[in-house]
Amino acid sequence: MKNLKSLVLLVLAALLLSACGDKATTESGAKLVEEGKFVYAASGEFKPFSVTNDDGTMSGFDIEVAEAVAKEMGLEPEQKKFKFAGIVEGVKSGRFDAAVASHTITEDRLKEVDFSTPYYYSGPQIFVRKDSDVETLDDLKDKEIAVSKGSTYSDTAKEVTDKIQAYDSDVVALEALNKGKHDAVITDFITGKEAIASGLNIEARELIGRSEQAIAVSKDNEKLLKEVNQALEALREDGTLKKISEKYFKTDITSDPEKE
Repeated sequence: MKNLKSLVLLVLAALLLSACGDKATTESGAKLVEEGKFVYAASGEFKPFSVTNDDGTMSGFDIEVAEAVAKEMGLEPEQKKFKFAGIVEGVKSGRFDAAVASHTITEDRLKEVDFSTPYYYSGPQIFVRKDSDVETLDDLKDKEIAVSKGSTYSDTAKEVTDKIQAYDSDVVALEALNKGKHDAVITDFITGKEAIASGLNIEARELIGRSEQAIAVSKDNEKLLKEVNQALEALREDGTLKKISEKYFKTDITSDPEKE
């Protein structure tokens, strides 16, 4: 009898483990963290792309894009606030279905996750205080540059200096610059423009290159990536992406400038 009870318990445990290991899926077979939901991560610290509201929810350009993508896929959007530096790992480990957090497509990130087609185009820019004589990246040789943790901007900064200060968000880095810290900040030109509009006494200098921002999806979830790409294409064609962009930036940052 004792052996029989033990056998029954083992079978039950196996069934429970099997049930816990099964993920919800879409009609196409794409894996989801929760059935019927598109669970996506953003930092909530990258104005105007994602901002944390007083009630703890997030809003902004990235958030509205994520919600539109979820709706197009017939799923309920569920946002998760997470530190930017850890979001890619969260997608890779299956904690989130995707990251809609202004991630620039890079070779290093492509080793960890897959990316959708770009949903907006941008580029890094140098920001300094108004009394600075810095104009170009070369002018920042051996000077102190602030960037956001986990961003690609630190790689750019490393080209001219090893004096790099990393902050949890680009906005915090720009605020530190405004208060007299560091020689410059390298960040997305739209983020810097928004910071200046909000009252920070800083200026934009050299625009460095061009970047493509996309939605990150786990490498073992090709069907979800396909659905996300189909949703983005539909939102591009019906003008939804353009409308969201113009709401936040008064211009369209979702169209590839090289195709215009």
